[in-house]
Amino acid sequence: MTRAGTGAGQILREWRQRRRYSQLELALEVEMSQRHLSFLEAGRSMPSRDMVLRLSECLKLPLREQNAMLLAAGFAPAYGERALAAPEFEAARGVIDRLLLGHEPHPALAVDRRWTLISANRAVNALTRGVSKELLTGDVNVLRLSLHPEGLASRIVNFKPWRSHILARLAHDIEISADPSLVALLDELRSYPTPMHALGDRDGSAGKLAIAIPLVLDSSAGRLEFLSTTTVFGTAVDVTLADIVVESFFPANAETAGAMAKLFADGG
Repeated sequence: MTRAGTGAGQILREWRQRRRYSQLELALEVEMSQRHLSFLEAGRSMPSRDMVLRLSECLKLPLREQNAMLLAAGFAPAYGERALAAPEFEAARGVIDRLLLGHEPHPALAVDRRWTLISANRAVNALTRGVSKELLTGDVNVLRLSLHPEGLASRIVNFKPWRSHILARLAHDIEISADPSLVALLDELRSYPTPMHALGDRDGSAGKLAIAIPLVLDSSAGRLEFLSTTTVFGTAVDVTLADIVVESFFPANAETAGAMAKLFADGG
């Protein structure tokens, strides 16, 4: 969200409005006067470093946005932002690798804040067979891969509820981060046509008694049904590490577990 040259006050005002705080509500939350907050937003006063961090915590800003507001206020960033290949990430990379490897023969993958694939285990290959090579080259976006007509869309049995889940999750990411790249991605995903097999599915086959929205996928080994979980580094104090998410897909029934074992043994 943050633009080069934007003042700390403007950044503060935009995040306050995005988080739906009035000036009075935010001022009370951080224990300052509304007048002082108004002066900060107008650029008539400059916040201290401690005040920037208090405001950032209250507004639940992502680490990179906290850094941006600190820079705009004339302070050094509070959080590092190293490349994933940096030596400091050796232990974290090991954790990611163990999570992905240990989840086989079921699919798991790691993505960054824009849903760009970082790494995946071999079981993911079993799900992407037949997908357009263009979607699997360069920076692979897993949401695009999921909903694109030449991706998995034609094989997702419960396409409408899965699409709704993906779009809602992406909209939530935008609400948190205000990342314009995610806004563009959301617009792109919304523009994709509904595959033929899902056109007559009025209720989306979501299941009124379902406890979670599964990913139901046709494969060469039969129908697969997964429940997904999300893993993050909960104590990250590096911007890059805070952005990494591991998505793991668990078999929702014995048939899926057996089919994945077969697919994996056959070269998944």
